[in-house]
Amino acid sequence: MSSAGAGWSRGDRVMAAGKLMLAWVALLWLLEVVDVLSGHALDGLGVTPRTPSELVDVVPSAFVHFGFAHLAANTVPLLVLGLLAALAGLRRFLLVCALIVLVDGLGVWLIAPAHTNTAGASGLIFGLFGFLLVSGFVERRPWGILAGILIAAIWGGSILSGLAPTQTGISWQGHLLGLLAGVAAAFVFRRRAASRALAS
Repeated sequence: MSSAGAGWSRGDRVMAAGKLMLAWVALLWLLEVVDVLSGHALDGLGVTPRTPSELVDVVPSAFVHFGFAHLAANTVPLLVLGLLAALAGLRRFLLVCALIVLVDGLGVWLIAPAHTNTAGASGLIFGLFGFLLVSGFVERRPWGILAGILIAAIWGGSILSGLAPTQTGISWQGHLLGLLAGVAAAFVFRRRAASRALAS
């Protein structure tokens, strides 16, 4: 069965993906403005591990940040990686993001150090990196493989440094879980040969 966007041109796909990611990033900046104006009331939406009441913050934690510097560091990679991932279809992209955010948030809740508060879009960013890195290989798409190689060349160093447990103030657990969730999403939501033919 073809998706609603199966008949879209390449330009339509780029435009739709661009609008979605610009809106996503705009929402994050708006939330940070609200956070600052409210005396950082939204910081409480981060995840504190193994506290049952914190399970409701698993999803919201991916949308709040601890200051504008934190958000600025996440903005460009989220915008670029999100745009690239969304080009293959908005519905699949949103499912991929949902899986990454849920797995990452629940994983942080389970294994992050006690008495910490984890929030931010970096888990999703690491997940999108993992998804884009392997999806071309999983689906045997030459352009997808090339995109994965280029993404690894550009962001691979930053990704590896973000996985180092020695960094203070950085949730390497959230980064690692996001990366693994993104790789898993590439398999869970891989496009079959028939689907690729309909979308070409």
